[in-house]
Amino acid sequence: MSSSYLESQRAAFKGALNSAASKISNKKSITSPSPSIGSTASRDKEAATTAASGAVTPAEGTTKRKRNDTTVYSQPENTGFGDQIGTQMHFALSYLREKNGAKTLDDVLGHLSLVKQPDEYKETVAEMLRRHPRVDFIPQPDLTEQTWRVGRYAYRPVIAGVKDKTSLIAYLQARKDASGVAVKDLKDGWPDCEPALASLEKAHKILVIRTKKEGNPKHVYLDDASLSVAIDDEFKNMWLRVPIPKSEDLPRKLTAVGQKPTSEDPTGGVSTVVKPKQQKKRATKKSGNVTNKHMEGVLKDFSHLKR
Repeated sequence: MSSSYLESQRAAFKGALNSAASKISNKKSITSPSPSIGSTASRDKEAATTAASGAVTPAEGTTKRKRNDTTVYSQPENTGFGDQIGTQMHFALSYLREKNGAKTLDDVLGHLSLVKQPDEYKETVAEMLRRHPRVDFIPQPDLTEQTWRVGRYAYRPVIAGVKDKTSLIAYLQARKDASGVAVKDLKDGWPDCEPALASLEKAHKILVIRTKKEGNPKHVYLDDASLSVAIDDEFKNMWLRVPIPKSEDLPRKLTAVGQKPTSEDPTGGVSTVVKPKQQKKRATKKSGNVTNKHMEGVLKDFSHLKR
């Protein structure tokens, strides 16, 4: 093989290698364009900031991908309507409770500053008020069709109809059991009931259970004034002047006046010793049928022959 042939092959290989290298460099230049002046300046400023803070900067030429689309398609666009209408219902109930009377829908909407809302929103508020368990809807008597614009609304307390002393006594007397009434339930429809409770307690018409620390009324029970006996102050003073003996001297003093102290055995000294129960002996289980009768002489017990 001549040298001229080898030289021609070597030249052809170099030419193919140079053309492939030029293609690769052109493709890189197309896909990764040179950064602009503004981006270079901002990157230099960011690098200087991170270098001052001691953070590790990414390598040159690498860029972070940012997600431009931040829309969450799994959620509706307006998610505050339910919370907003629930908050408005809370304020509407507080308004009806404080006013202690029937109010029209316009009164409620005016208090909530919802007069300029669309009719669909107002109708939703009216529908929720009519369905609420703590609201009584009073229809307009002169109309056959009760639309969402008409009627009045009143607050329905936990204990309805109890708003004074007479109604409270009647309510307690009408109960079939002797259970009490929580004061917090009374205050739901009668907020300023504490002075009336103190007056009824002083007249022995109700019994009031109070808290230990603050002394606030907690529960109310019906009382009978005829069971309250008035005691003269002279008798109270005589009782207070009687010296109270010590606990260890009480049995002796009671015995001296013919009284039986509570510490003495009420059975009169009769022995009441309880006999302990005897445990039953377990019956020994009988063994089964002996099948090795030919060894009875060998298996006999000869322990009594020991010295």
